[in-house]
Amino acid sequence: MNKTARFLSVAAVAAFAAFGAHADEADGSQFALKFDTNRTRAEVAAEAATVAQTRSIEPAGSRVVTYKSTADRAAVRAQAAEAVRTGQIPSGEFSAM
Repeated sequence: MNKTARFLSVAAVAAFAAFGAHADEADGSQFALKFDTNRTRAEVAAEAATVAQTRSIEPAGSRVVTYKSTADRAAVRAQAAEAVRTGQIPSGEFSAM
């Protein structure tokens, strides 16, 4: 084994050992939050129950507005045919060149 390979392997082992030396507790207790509260468990449960009753499971904006048309199907078809004849709306395939 040449000196460069030996040096690199020793450096890698040293780096790995140094990385392990910086490890902390596995449970992460230094990040634990401490809360000091004077509310009882029953008060919190009652508040959670009222929030659950007023919350909707339907995402905002997902309701489709329904519309009941009073127009006659034949009249709408006749108006569409007239609009095509007069050129107010296009008909057929459109090819943009």
